[in-house]
Amino acid sequence: MHSTALITGASSGLGAEFAAQLAARGHDLILVARSEDRLTALAARLTEEHGIRAHVLVQDLAAPDAAQRVAGALAARGLHVDLLVNNAGFGTCGRFEDIALDRDHDQLMVNVVALVGLTHALLPGMLERGTGAVLNVASTAAFQPAPYFAVYSSAKAFVLNFGLSLREEYRSRGIRVLTLCPGPVDTPFFDAIGTRKAAVNGSMTTPEPVVRAALKALDRDRGYVTPGFGNALSAHLLPRRPRALVAALAERVTRKVLTPQAGTPQAGTPQPAAPQADTPQQKEQAA
Repeated sequence: MHSTALITGASSGLGAEFAAQLAARGHDLILVARSEDRLTALAARLTEEHGIRAHVLVQDLAAPDAAQRVAGALAARGLHVDLLVNNAGFGTCGRFEDIALDRDHDQLMVNVVALVGLTHALLPGMLERGTGAVLNVASTAAFQPAPYFAVYSSAKAFVLNFGLSLREEYRSRGIRVLTLCPGPVDTPFFDAIGTRKAAVNGSMTTPEPVVRAALKALDRDRGYVTPGFGNALSAHLLPRRPRALVAALAERVTRKVLTPQAGTPQAGTPQPAAPQADTPQQKEQAA
């Protein structure tokens, strides 16, 4: 029997790359996102290329009962999950008061609540079978405060600590838990957030090496992985205390996401961010 991987946010970006690389490894797939057409096309292509089974499950992960709906659909189809890839997520940036509250609410529902809910729903089956894995996608933003990304960076810090905590709870019970903390990746995430300036370090990588590094780390039963030398250096060597000073220094880096208003006398003075994009498809992109 093939191992089955469930991937959220699978319609594009990191999610689609996880699907492709896991299919190449022989995993059957359960693809979860909002965009049925893209999921169906991806499922058909990967089935033809790799001879695996790919199931499509359309679900808005911002819905309060999203995890329960996914679990119910799996039970109805008689599917079990050996690898859960909690990849779906999106971000916001700008001055906190300028970002719509419902946008940040949906962000937390996707990035945190659905992730926890799906993990809670699927872990018991893994424990019953005595084997399984959970791969959560966080970000390098998880390692320090990030002004103008306040909700996003805080959510990703939760994901990192949640993953490391679960790893210690379940590593002796046959369950691997990995947290992926990538830097900026060239995906539709930046269309959703509204500006490519959100890649504050100025450089991006592509999904393929990030997913390859994640799966390699999962094979080695690592606790977390930060692909890319510069990202790893930043995550491991930069000081984290005193926290207030770190946050103040971070603000000098992240303020570049703010858009100056027309006619502002002092160019470069922080101003409110541009309105955030908010199409349905953008809600499911990986961070």
